Amino acid sequence: MEKFFNKVDERKTYAIDKLREAVEIKSVSSDFSRFDRVVQMAQFLEKWVKDLGGEVSMVDVGNIKDGETTYKLPPIVEATFGKDPKKKTVCVYGHYDVQPAELSDGWLTDPWKLIEKDEKLYGRGSTDDKGPMLAWLLVVEYYKELKMELPVNLKMCMEGMEESGSEGLDDYVHENVKPNKFLHDVDYFCISDNYWLGSDKPCITYGLRGIAYFYLEVLGSSKDLHSGVHGGNVYEPMIDLVHILSKLVEPSGKILVPGIYDNVAPLTTEEESTYKDISFDVDTYKKDIGVQQLRETSKEKILQNRWRNPTCTIHGVEGAFYGCGAKTVIPAKVIGKFSFRLVPDMDPVKIESLVKDYLVKEWGKLGSPNTMKVYMTHGAKAWVSDPNHVNYKAGRHAIEKVFKQKPDLTREGGSIPITLTFEEASGKNVLLLPIGAGDDGAHSQNEKINVRNYIEGIKLLGAYLDEISKLST
Repeated sequence: MEKFFNKVDERKTYAIDKLREAVEIKSVSSDFSRFDRVVQMAQFLEKWVKDLGGEVSMVDVGNIKDGETTYKLPPIVEATFGKDPKKKTVCVYGHYDVQPAELSDGWLTDPWKLIEKDEKLYGRGSTDDKGPMLAWLLVVEYYKELKMELPVNLKMCMEGMEESGSEGLDDYVHENVKPNKFLHDVDYFCISDNYWLGSDKPCITYGLRGIAYFYLEVLGSSKDLHSGVHGGNVYEPMIDLVHILSKLVEPSGKILVPGIYDNVAPLTTEEESTYKDISFDVDTYKKDIGVQQLRETSKEKILQNRWRNPTCTIHGVEGAFYGCGAKTVIPAKVIGKFSFRLVPDMDPVKIESLVKDYLVKEWGKLGSPNTMKVYMTHGAKAWVSDPNHVNYKAGRHAIEKVFKQKPDLTREGGSIPITLTFEEASGKNVLLLPIGAGDDGAHSQNEKINVRNYIEGIKLLGAYLDEISKLST
């Protein structure tokens, strides 16, 4: 691997420039009216795969409706490099869409320009997930430049709706694991769309929390009203909404929905012992996220809250005034958005039923003439894998080769629903092999990826493919 590692170092500037090109494409999937920019990113990937000599397809995954308007979903980009029946086949997953970002949100630099400062690369999508996704293609490019064959057959499944519920992806996977379809001959899956626990020590991730995301709509008058003229006489949707949202969770974090903890798998002695040796500094964590105090003080409890305990978060309100200045309006319709992070053995279908029943009862107690509607927009179960599987051993050996240390074996608090779908549909193992650091700030202002993580991450992904090629049949 020495030649490959040297090539990665030599081409450092090129790798950063490719990421710069990608970051400048505003591929925000939550704005359906601007899907053209998401498609532009798909075309960027399509051209690159063709230039590298790979086979590429832009797969139609259907449409999505927003009110009365129907939009064509961004395609899934399929890429194939090699079809040697003597080699193992690895499929890697990534997404080319990103979260919204505006300079006015609190960014210190333009989020759509990749800015290099203090060995960090700032820009929306730099770590989630354009940087890691591009790293796979750079592995292919550097092998090609070295006139070396890839050690495995490599397939890439790149979607454009991950940040908006992965619309169409589940159906795509279940269809494409069938005989003679794109995923039918895959031996191992690998995803690099999560992060190290801290900023110094690499890790391998074998578990993710699931999610149940809800909208709570309250409709009052037929139009917005002047608060001075009509305040005091009408039942205000915003007041109703805030009251109902307050019934979901206590300030302590305890979820108030009856029955929601019933199917949480108990903490075993064996699992509890695994937290002891994980490298995690509480003070550094607090500094990285900018808080003075956490609900727990011990490393073990903090990690349990992050990985294996369910949580409820209220994310925001659509329809309410949020701009600068003062606007004395009673909004006619508001939509509260909240979610639950799920853990084994919670089922999002059951959670949906519990939440709906509970909020309908709480709404009845309110006695408001306004209209309330609550529904789950997307849900996914938690996922836990076997960290001793040969796919994970290949990842561990690759980390040891590149970073000269053993990785931590961790779970993650976020959700990558496709992980469970790949595993259940194909029966094949899925490895989560992160290259980003824990302080990268995905989804947040000033998202970044460290230059070290990006460049060494390319080496890691290349080394992983090499380790897979060495596995016995």
